[in-house]
Amino acid sequence: MRGEPSCPKCGGRIRAPGLFADTWQCGVHGAVHPLQPILPPSVDALAVVVGRTQVPVWMPWPLPVGWLFTGVACAGDDRSGGRATAVACSGPAPLGGPGELLLIAEELGVGLGARYAGIEGPDPGPAICAGKPPQAKVHAAGHPTPLWQVGGAPADRAVFAGEACGLWLWAIVWPQESGLLLYDELVLTDLRDAGAEVELVPCGALSPRLISRPAPQR
Repeated sequence: MRGEPSCPKCGGRIRAPGLFADTWQCGVHGAVHPLQPILPPSVDALAVVVGRTQVPVWMPWPLPVGWLFTGVACAGDDRSGGRATAVACSGPAPLGGPGELLLIAEELGVGLGARYAGIEGPDPGPAICAGKPPQAKVHAAGHPTPLWQVGGAPADRAVFAGEACGLWLWAIVWPQESGLLLYDELVLTDLRDAGAEVELVPCGALSPRLISRPAPQR
C-alpha cells in the first residue's frame, strides 16, 4: 500500500486522471478520492496531513495515559485536498492488554471509514438513523457528539459512528472490549486547530490496522 495511491474503499489499484476521466478511477468503485501512501508515524507526517486536508484530523487530546500516535492516513488529491482522514492511536486497553483506536473523519461517500470498519459502505447511514439512542458519546471540538454502534463489523472490533462538524465521524476500536474507551466521553481535538501542540504528540510504531487490505466492498 505504500508508494502509490490506492482506492479508499477496497485498497485496490487506481488510475490517475487522464484523457478520458478527470478523476481517479477504481475498476470496482469508479471515481474515488485516492488514499495516499501511508507514512511512518511522526510529527512531520502528521503536519503534512494537517496542512492539506479539508476535513478534521481527530485525535484524543490529551492522549489517554500510556497511549501513542501510531499513524495517519489521508484520502484526496492535491487538487481537492484531503476528503477523509484516519488517525491511529495505540495503548493499554481498559480491560488489560494492548488496545487500538482509529478515528476517521470523512465526507459523504468516501468509504474509508467503512473499509477500516470491515463493513459494506460507503457510509454508516442506515445503522445510525434508526431512531435509537446513542451507545456512546465523545466531545469533538468542544461539542458533545453522540455515536451509535454500527452492526455487521467483524467480531474482533467495535465500530461507532456519528456526525461531527457536518461530516462522518467513525471510531473503531480493537479488541471489541476496548469500546469502553468511548463510554468515558473521550475528548477529541481537531489537530488543524492545535497549533504548536502537534509537536508534542508522542509517536509509536506504525499501526498494522492502517495498512491492512480488507475484502473489497460491494
